[in-house]
Amino acid sequence: PSHLCNEGKRLIPALMDPNIICRRTKTLVGRNADVCQSQPEIVQEVANGARLGMRECQHQFHSRRWNCTSQSRNLAKILQQGEEQYKNIRETAFVYAITAAGVLHAVTQACSQGALPQCGCASPVQDGRWEWGGCGDDVDFGYEKSRQFMDTRQQKGKSDIRTLIDLHNNEAGRLAIRTQMRTECKCHGLSGSCTLRSCWRKMPIFRQVGDYLMQSFHKAIRVMSGNDGKSLATIDPDTLPLDANILIYSAESPDFCQANQRMGTEGTQGRVCNSTETGPGGCDSLCCGKGFADNTLEYEENCQCRFHWCCEVQCQRCSVRKEVSLCL
Repeated sequence: PSHLCNEGKRLIPALMDPNIICRRTKTLVGRNADVCQSQPEIVQEVANGARLGMRECQHQFHSRRWNCTSQSRNLAKILQQGEEQYKNIRETAFVYAITAAGVLHAVTQACSQGALPQCGCASPVQDGRWEWGGCGDDVDFGYEKSRQFMDTRQQKGKSDIRTLIDLHNNEAGRLAIRTQMRTECKCHGLSGSCTLRSCWRKMPIFRQVGDYLMQSFHKAIRVMSGNDGKSLATIDPDTLPLDANILIYSAESPDFCQANQRMGTEGTQGRVCNSTETGPGGCDSLCCGKGFADNTLEYEENCQCRFHWCCEVQCQRCSVRKEVSLCL
């Protein structure tokens, strides 16, 4: 049905705005509507997490032909259902995974910082010479909120291939945090003897999560609907069974070379490229073989800044010339 397609393609952009989250969830899921009314601070952290995920997406893809556009209209078209060539491509898989991870990370961090009354630090436990204490990250609470806001729209009793893939990639994003949890400890005792240690579990910094998921993006596995129509199967019969940590997709990506408003691709014309690189950010790859031109950019920026007591920073304006290469 078309209204489900419209909801699906607007999921990620909508999650970035707490007001839109609540307007949409009120008509779809009563549980989320209750959260919107009684726990608006959680909804705000969900929005913060979605924005965190998109910023990381833009960092990871900044030198690629598709650079995780910040224009929500085009992003929605990349994510939309109904366009056969855009069903569950690798880029879609990454966006869903990094957003689910961003929501988990933001909510959990807010818990640890005492910003949410519904949660706090992870409960301490004792283990031999270790006393688990400090302020550990309660990823279980963040995990549940990520599932609540990311998965609900796709579940709704559906088992089509698009829904199964989206749910898998959402979970892969959350697992990217859970599998990288680290232990931090502080020693106690005379002269630093460490007769007793306080330890707690902490999340990885989000850049590590992005790097982890980018590796999974490169190793992503193509899948198809299983024989029962309710499960997924790998297209390559020699591929190992699907791992919950690996991103999956069902269709190959387009080349993203040409601007296409209907499909939400912006093309690469005018993009800055590196003429000395041979990788994704190099001009040969980024410009799709259409060539590039060297240009001189002139602009002003602050320079020779000094601090004056008290309390002002005074800067001069300096002209800067920079040589750049732009795709034709």
